[in-house]
Amino acid sequence: MNKLTKILYNCRKATFMIEKRMEQPLSFQENFELRLHLITCGVCRLYIKQSRKIDIMVKQLLKSPPPSNIRLDDNFKRELKLRIDNELNKS
Repeated sequence: MNKLTKILYNCRKATFMIEKRMEQPLSFQENFELRLHLITCGVCRLYIKQSRKIDIMVKQLLKSPPPSNIRLDDNFKRELKLRIDNELNKS
């Protein structure tokens, strides 16, 4: 497989570069390869949109103070404790 084909059909590398681009600038070569891939891949273009929305939502969530009235239900706590105990006793 030649280098151009590897770039065009490598969604794993493209999604890595998409995420990297959100945190830091890409090199000239990475930017070129990503743009080339995005020309042919609608799935990765959709991934960019979804990733941006998730990133915005997480940043907004982290900025807001946590509600002080959140508590776990007692039944949930008991169930969780039983599950943890069962897993610990398996070994």
